[in-house]
Amino acid sequence: MSAVRRPAAAEGTYWVRVRDRVMVAHSLTGELFGPAQGRHGATFVVEVELRGNRLLPEGVLVDIGRARELLATILAGLHLRDLDEHPEFRGRNSTSEVVARWIFDRLAAAIAAGHLGPGGEAITEVAVEIRESDVARAGFCASLRD
Repeated sequence: MSAVRRPAAAEGTYWVRVRDRVMVAHSLTGELFGPAQGRHGATFVVEVELRGNRLLPEGVLVDIGRARELLATILAGLHLRDLDEHPEFRGRNSTSEVVARWIFDRLAAAIAAGHLGPGGEAITEVAVEIRESDVARAGFCASLRD
């Protein structure tokens, strides 16, 4: 029987996951979308995972409350909006993947600007998942390092 190897302190990834929701209206262009081509409402459950490989002295990756507040601030720009009229989405399909990337870009910029607070500089990767329903999800994930 082999011994279980415990990862060294520098190995592995810690993560913090926060969730919020946003209600929007939008339509999607193209036969691929069938009935969703017409304007319709959606409630997106947005989950963000922040990943890094070191903890603060307090034993956390980042302040989870601050991460939740940052996500809420970003989503406030979409809440109860018609995405067809939103300047960032006008003229293009606001699919879950596209909206996830929009959220990612704002999170990445906020993290780089220090808005996540202590620990933000240790975040190496961010994943954004949008749940359209209990059976359908889409998202975007990327590294914050070159």
